[in-house]
Amino acid sequence: MSRRELVVLGSASQTPTRHRNHNGYLLRFDTDGVLFDPGEGTQRQMTHAGVAAAELTRICITHFHGDHSLGLSAVLQRLSLDAVPRPVRCHYPASGQAFFERLRYSTVYHERAEVVPRPVLADGWTDGPMSAHVLDHRIDCFGYRYTEPDGIRMLPDRLAAAGVRGPDISRLQREGSLELDGRTVHLADVSEPKPGQVVAFVMDTRPCAGALDCARDADLLVAESTFRAADADIATRYGHLTSTDAGRLAAAAGVRKLVLTHFSQRYPYSEADAFGEEAAEVFDGEIHVARDFDVIPLPRRR
Repeated sequence: MSRRELVVLGSASQTPTRHRNHNGYLLRFDTDGVLFDPGEGTQRQMTHAGVAAAELTRICITHFHGDHSLGLSAVLQRLSLDAVPRPVRCHYPASGQAFFERLRYSTVYHERAEVVPRPVLADGWTDGPMSAHVLDHRIDCFGYRYTEPDGIRMLPDRLAAAGVRGPDISRLQREGSLELDGRTVHLADVSEPKPGQVVAFVMDTRPCAGALDCARDADLLVAESTFRAADADIATRYGHLTSTDAGRLAAAAGVRKLVLTHFSQRYPYSEADAFGEEAAEVFDGEIHVARDFDVIPLPRRR
């Protein structure tokens, strides 16, 4: 059965805590398994969460700060250990090629898996369903956007009225029109557009146009929320969002569901809900404050 959900493998920022591991997020989208920003300990978190290396089809690194990439070595080696049979594409800022190579070959191992580097070269870069947008951090950093192609939704009442049934339905979908009893039935007569779902992943950044482009009209936005609103000056200095910034981004982009994550170790775990409360002051959509091992379903289709 296909699944569309986000598995939170880690939700801390610079320093892991007793309750939060370094970053790590798996997007399950039908047959795709996209791993975002595997920080230190991600391989072990995958085991706890029941995530198999064989699920992975892509790995996306937003930037080469350690909390977003130190787990890459272990994950790549795990692909080979488990002899994952299909190619796994790796996306990362092209300017960090040397860091990618160092992490990929940080120790000796028997490389059996096919890892396909697909570095991100510029704003608007695309590779299949993935696109990337420049963010405003202290080093090169990209936000990622997973976009499902738009489709169509067949309307049973119109199909019945037009007398289209059984194998003729798939034939109509395939060919676009159908001759039936001396008349032509067009696909548009018995269907309506079905927008593809969009998942956006915005990590370390100040508020910027790239973050807005990445998040626009997303069904699910995963956004860093490193600092509380009272620490906005620190967030700006170090190139991060506050909980309020993340809420404003979601509101401006027309997001349906916001996941807050990447929390600074300065805040007690017991205060986690306060991030959501601050974001809710500026965003009236659904908000989820991430905790390790949360499984967050995508919203129902529009």
